[in-house]
Amino acid sequence: MIVADRKSVPEILDMVKDHQRVLLVGCGTCVTVCLAGGERETGILGSALRMSLKLIGRGSVTVDECTIERQCEDAFIDGLALRIKEHDAICSFGCGAGVQALAERFPGTPVYPGLNTQFIGILESQGVWVEKCAGCGACRLGEFAGICPLTRCAKRLLNGPCAGSRDGKCEVSEDIDCCWQLIYDRAAALGVLDRFEALARPQDWSTSLNGGPRKVVREDQCIAGLGPKA
Repeated sequence: MIVADRKSVPEILDMVKDHQRVLLVGCGTCVTVCLAGGERETGILGSALRMSLKLIGRGSVTVDECTIERQCEDAFIDGLALRIKEHDAICSFGCGAGVQALAERFPGTPVYPGLNTQFIGILESQGVWVEKCAGCGACRLGEFAGICPLTRCAKRLLNGPCAGSRDGKCEVSEDIDCCWQLIYDRAAALGVLDRFEALARPQDWSTSLNGGPRKVVREDQCIAGLGPKA
């Protein structure tokens, strides 16, 4: 899932303080799961923002909240159209994709980010999310026993650990597991260590962030004659 954390109240206040009617829009998917921008968090930030506005003498500013299922799909944004007309600014508590989706849909209304989008990750333990995928566009997990060195190795090494790995920990921080120790242990358990006797090919980064925004097209899912070609 996309993992994000909240901007501070002073940061949000600085963005919206000059508007008269602000709508805080939460998102019901990824950022709800990581406890950053769901209905509960949007309500808490709304209360904190109203108190902060009063403290700076802007208590007349109206701050409303709502949460939609997904901010990254236009069908769910439809329900916001009438509410947006009643406000002169939006603060989105979706990920970066959600912020931009709202900005595209409502070009005449300023849209501000309430979160900092961090990474694609998983819940490791209660209250702890860890990055697992960099979205490189050319997945090679099958080559590395299901563990991604491009994301989880601090140096993105593809042919074994650096000399700094000690006791299964990365030299960057004792809190970081050595990715290559994890790969080795899992490959040994699976009985596939022999695959690492050959050099891994270099990563093709042309499918990553180079060359502008990426697009995935499933022609079989597009409306006949209307969808773009892959």
